[in-house]
Amino acid sequence: MEIRYLEGFTLAGFTIRTSNFAEKTPSTAKIAGLWQYFYQHTAPNLSPETSVYGIYSNYESDVNGHYDLTLATTCMLSKGVENTREVAVASGKYLVFVAKGEMPDSVIGLWGQIWSYFSDEDCPHERSYTSDYECYLDEKSVEICISIC
Repeated sequence: MEIRYLEGFTLAGFTIRTSNFAEKTPSTAKIAGLWQYFYQHTAPNLSPETSVYGIYSNYESDVNGHYDLTLATTCMLSKGVENTREVAVASGKYLVFVAKGEMPDSVIGLWGQIWSYFSDEDCPHERSYTSDYECYLDEKSVEICISIC
């Protein structure tokens, strides 16, 4: 992991509101369904070099509160895809974590490492809960950028 100052950007994509608690129960989980919808309606039209983003925003509070998740690409903003919403990612200091391997196992494992890192009482960083995002660089590589104070 490394600290980076990242410029803000705006993308458009499909959005749901959920919480980590809701995602633990299949009857209330929404993230898997959002990914399925994204891959059915958007992925077939993407070029191989298009980066896909999972943007976490509008945090209610912290890891325990509700948040929005938007699945987006740069081309969705320029093409005005129906049923999408614009979301802005804030400029600022981010702690960047990287994983390579089979998805979704790699990204799920990386989120586990991130939660462990920030829950450690000796963690030198504090999450700001402004906007965080996953950037899928290719089919087997992901960066997760966590906004920090």
